[in-house]
Amino acid sequence: MSTENEGTEVPPAPSAPPVPVASPAASAQAAAADGGAPTTPLPPVHPGAPSAPEQGVAPAAYASVGAPDGHQGPGTAADGSWPPPPPVTPAYADGGAGGGTGWGASYQQPAPKPRSGRGGLVAAVLAAALLAGGLGGGLGYTLAKNNDDSGSTTVSASDSSATQVKRAPGTIAAVAAKSLPSTVTIEAESTSGEGGTGTGFVFDKQGHIVTNNHVVADAVDGGKLTATFPNGKKYDAEIVGHAQGYDVAVIKLKNAPSDLQPLALGDSDKVAVGDETIAIGAPFGLSNTVTTGIISAKNRPVASSDGSASSKASYMSALQTDASINPGNSGGPLLDASGAVIGINSAIQSSSSGGLGGSGQSGSIGLGFAIPINQAKYVAQQLIKTGKPVYAKIGASVSLEDSTGGAKITDTGASGSSAVESGGPADKAGLKPGDVITKLDDHVIDSGPTLIGEIWTHKPGDKVTITYQRGGQEHTAQLTLGSRNGDN
Repeated sequence: MSTENEGTEVPPAPSAPPVPVASPAASAQAAAADGGAPTTPLPPVHPGAPSAPEQGVAPAAYASVGAPDGHQGPGTAADGSWPPPPPVTPAYADGGAGGGTGWGASYQQPAPKPRSGRGGLVAAVLAAALLAGGLGGGLGYTLAKNNDDSGSTTVSASDSSATQVKRAPGTIAAVAAKSLPSTVTIEAESTSGEGGTGTGFVFDKQGHIVTNNHVVADAVDGGKLTATFPNGKKYDAEIVGHAQGYDVAVIKLKNAPSDLQPLALGDSDKVAVGDETIAIGAPFGLSNTVTTGIISAKNRPVASSDGSASSKASYMSALQTDASINPGNSGGPLLDASGAVIGINSAIQSSSSGGLGGSGQSGSIGLGFAIPINQAKYVAQQLIKTGKPVYAKIGASVSLEDSTGGAKITDTGASGSSAVESGGPADKAGLKPGDVITKLDDHVIDSGPTLIGEIWTHKPGDKVTITYQRGGQEHTAQLTLGSRNGDN
């Protein structure tokens, strides 16, 4: 997947995990394809990152809360800190280390190209060609005008009728006209001057804008954020809160206008495969771009990261769409046919790779992924309320090794700790190391990352039914999900 949330090979996700769609890329990431877009297969995260724990398991808090902290190798327990390092996941759309595309189109001024001795000749030739073209055009116009005097078979629409075109509320043009004024192009710049572009949309009348975490990541530690509306008005903004694991962030406009119109939020649980979709964003920096498609699939397990050794993976049970999504679309709204937001465009699968802002940057191949709005709404409300994300958890470390048999609870947790948190939800439900979780409610679990993504579609306190295998026998257990605050 290669867009910001729009790689590297995805962990045990059923299909190669996508890379986040367009988000700002750090300079280091620019060289390594910041969160690159994963290709099939996606490049794995470099296992030799300094001080990065071996990858292979999600810590107890992570198994239910996030990805393990640090890169892990197959078969080993994840670091106890959260979120864990990305498993073999696709990088964000920065053209991450895995070789994906950049999150967003870089807005840095390109260096001027050196002049060469042939430049004058080329310019002269072009000038001559333009002159000839001008003369030809003039003669052509004269001949056509003279020809018109003898009669014409063309019919022109009157100005009055052209201005009276009526578009039904459900047409794409009508939805775009209504929704565009509530979307913004976000520019995030780090203290060192690097950055990129992404998209966001108006969440409420108080000036809160929802976007992807990877879109604003460069501006987290003292950087600069701006949001520009389609009418050209530009506002400085500040980060209210960001959630690495969910890949959701909320920013707030400074001196926000009083006439903001929040986009209506739909119900992503009621979305059906085949429903029409409309995506709005700034692909490759081209602000206010509208594309269309359908919902291609639901509940796609997607794991993505920026591909760096210190990166923490994001997991989602995504909506898949074939609407064209490219680097720069990250954080933008995915709308249904009525104009209601059903998801946040976050990642794409790409068949090629390229660096951030480079000519080889990957583009859409019709495999885009969005965070369901029901989940994003809950996360955004938590960020606005406390500034910190809250994750649901089962309290067990699961393996992140590629697998299709389920999510296996590891023998030991991070740093040798217990794989099943004492007194936690999994412990109370009777789960033990070695158990293989195959279902969460009615959703089939084929890997650790899939389990994490499904758990995060729930809220702490929700009751779920776990189906697991032990000693060749199938068992079920009900448990109440616990909670973990913050990404660290």
